[in-house]
Amino acid sequence: MKKIFLVFVPLLLLASACTEDISQLNIETKRPAAVPAPTLFSNAVKALTGNLATASVNTNVFRFTVSHWAMATYQDEVQYDFATRNIPQSWWTAMYRDVIMDLRESAKLISADASLAPGEKANKLAILDVMEVYTYGILVNTFGNIPYSESLNPAILFPKYDDAKTVSTDLINRLNADISKINTSAAGFAAGEDLIYKGSVSKWLKFANTLRMKLGMIQSDVDASLAKSAVEASDAGAISASADNGLFTYMAASPNQNPLYVDIVLGGRQDYIASKDLMDKLLGWNDPRTGAFFTPNNAGVYAGAPMGKVSTYVDFSRAGTKVIDAAAPYVFADYVETEFLRAEAKERGFNVAGTAESHYNNAIRASIIAWGGTSADADAYLAQPSVAYTTAAGDWKQKIGTQKWLALYNRPYEGWVEIRRFDQPKISNPIGAKSTFPTRLTYAANEQTLNGANYTAAASAIGGDVVTTKLYWDKF
Repeated sequence: MKKIFLVFVPLLLLASACTEDISQLNIETKRPAAVPAPTLFSNAVKALTGNLATASVNTNVFRFTVSHWAMATYQDEVQYDFATRNIPQSWWTAMYRDVIMDLRESAKLISADASLAPGEKANKLAILDVMEVYTYGILVNTFGNIPYSESLNPAILFPKYDDAKTVSTDLINRLNADISKINTSAAGFAAGEDLIYKGSVSKWLKFANTLRMKLGMIQSDVDASLAKSAVEASDAGAISASADNGLFTYMAASPNQNPLYVDIVLGGRQDYIASKDLMDKLLGWNDPRTGAFFTPNNAGVYAGAPMGKVSTYVDFSRAGTKVIDAAAPYVFADYVETEFLRAEAKERGFNVAGTAESHYNNAIRASIIAWGGTSADADAYLAQPSVAYTTAAGDWKQKIGTQKWLALYNRPYEGWVEIRRFDQPKISNPIGAKSTFPTRLTYAANEQTLNGANYTAAASAIGGDVVTTKLYWDKF
């Protein structure tokens, strides 16, 4: 019996080997072979939002850079030390690898999908390109010259860096084309796929116009003609009410919670505190947003800390509950920002509707209401001589720049762009700062070793790879 069994087993194994296709063992059953185009779009948007919303000292430290937040203990990032944690590398990689690459792959799949109606396909491709333009805008206005025309091309291992002005002009041209292709009578991404506008093509059209207005206005001190044409073409079609705001809405449940909630509440962080620069403005002008922006300190009063100084956490105000709520949305573009752009456009002599004062008032009012205030609160705030457009201190750049800096609280990257453009308000240099105010981030460290020749050429072209090199549009 034992001999029969020993003969039977090898025969069974031989038969099995002859009849089974062992190549099936190479199939990854827990990982999809292909990712649907809408999923890639959603993933790109979520990745972009996460990097813009987070306060991680490894990635996004712009709340410190614009002097909205200070730090109680660790002062490296507050003092403009971006190298210790290699922040430029994280920012660079996130934008190229996690956002633009997914957007491009999504566009490839949609372009190849013969089942899509022409109008739907055109809308989806335009929306994807609008978000790619948005992301490239972040890169070019962070670093200066960047890989663009040859970027993320698997056939080009060492992409050249394109001139920042050339890139910026092309981004506006791309938006011109996208806006002309968006058809509000056709479908776009489904509500569950579109994490910003839940499938509303008409709102994407407004978003694209506001983005064109914003990117155009950045050119205003170096190419007034380009800025004027972009802004004027966008005015009527841009965001015109808070209902048009482009929001990424987080959820109360894990794993899709706001990064600030995850880091500060769940993580138990006790180091992010209000800056003195911001708190002085809020308290000095009786700003009704103060209680939404921050909570009082342990003594029950609002207080901001000097930038770069080690401080006792309990003595200073911390981010308000509205800011660190698990479901708090991130704002990609809104009525507040668009109205400030219109106010600036009027002051620059561009042909847009309304007056600078009315747009300035609209922006401030909408910001106050968005943070939980009332129209009466806004009336009282705007009635103050130090806030009212006709009596506030300084020229239009100081008035608009300062109020926009306040309204962009919790949109720190955008705040950094605007404080460089307006040179307003004048914020304090942190104690122990490693440099004067940073006007760009240095290039990703990997570029020096992996793409050295092109990196060296780019660094030389912009005037040196240091944080104080001004970008081409930062003239004042």
